[in-house]
Amino acid sequence: MKNTDKKHILYSNQTVRDALLMLNELKKNTILIVADENNKLIGSLTDGDLRRGFIAGLTFDDPLLSYLQPDPLFIYEDEVHNADINKLRLRNFMVIPVVKRNMTIVKILNLAEIHSVIPADVFIMAGGRGQRLMPLTEDMPKPMLRVGDKPILEHNIDRLIKFGIKNIYLSVNYLAEKIQNYFKDGTDKGVSIKYVQEDKPLGTLGSVKLVESMEHDYVMVMNSDLLTDIDYSGFFQTFIRSGADMAVATTSYTVDVPYGVMEVGNENMVNALKEKPRYTYYSNAGIYIIKKELLSLVPHNEFYNVTDLMESLIEQGKKLVSFPILGYWLDIGKHHDFEKAQEDIKTLAL
Repeated sequence: MKNTDKKHILYSNQTVRDALLMLNELKKNTILIVADENNKLIGSLTDGDLRRGFIAGLTFDDPLLSYLQPDPLFIYEDEVHNADINKLRLRNFMVIPVVKRNMTIVKILNLAEIHSVIPADVFIMAGGRGQRLMPLTEDMPKPMLRVGDKPILEHNIDRLIKFGIKNIYLSVNYLAEKIQNYFKDGTDKGVSIKYVQEDKPLGTLGSVKLVESMEHDYVMVMNSDLLTDIDYSGFFQTFIRSGADMAVATTSYTVDVPYGVMEVGNENMVNALKEKPRYTYYSNAGIYIIKKELLSLVPHNEFYNVTDLMESLIEQGKKLVSFPILGYWLDIGKHHDFEKAQEDIKTLAL
């Protein structure tokens, strides 16, 4: 369990005074989750529970169990991604324990800090040289260039954390130590960050194969040089509900033709005329969700891009779905993109 969870955990062998001190320290979201000596959930406790106990005649010397609520709301670990976080938040449930089927507490969800819980490991490609952004990237890897008050990569990691992501892998190469020294193991952010060092270019998915094991059945892969307010929860739910093998986030691209366009068929027969039409295309936005089992299709220690997998899935008749990003998306590849990001971040709520 993360250290950040422990501020909400109270054990049954502690005292009423301990409970008051912990509640006072929390100041907001003041609810304690009560566990036994084996870390199994047995109840919850709030300021109101203690107050009602004192009014009923209980004292500081009475057992803690005399005060607690014995039937707290909880979510099973294997069902957490199905939880309707927004509905729970509207019902004023802000701190909820996640438990195994034997009621052992796995973690605490603080709904004031997260939008949802996505059961996926995330792999972020952060090893490129950023050649097109020279000289900015001469002494700094592109993912560490600051947009506003923090690096591009940190904007992405912080947004992933808001959607309940806990396990993050960073593929690093160019000036890797600057990324590693900044994020370390992720403890400061309450997540696990591990690093994958590429000795040679392996492509988008080739480097994912360097990870020996992942916790979840789904893997999200993304580029590190994106600035986006994508709804990761909607992305994941679209993937799950469609029964897809893989989902790719897309961004729309429109082309306005300033002339009348004729649709011409056989023998130059004109079938239709469209006056100054607008065509909309969907481009790859550099964010993907994949069933972990599909990584078996990726060759070991060979260059292999995510587009190679997409083509393979289409050929095999597997289900590949698109998720259009309806909000903001920017690929920071060139100097004018970087300058645009500096302006956009002033009003962008990530």
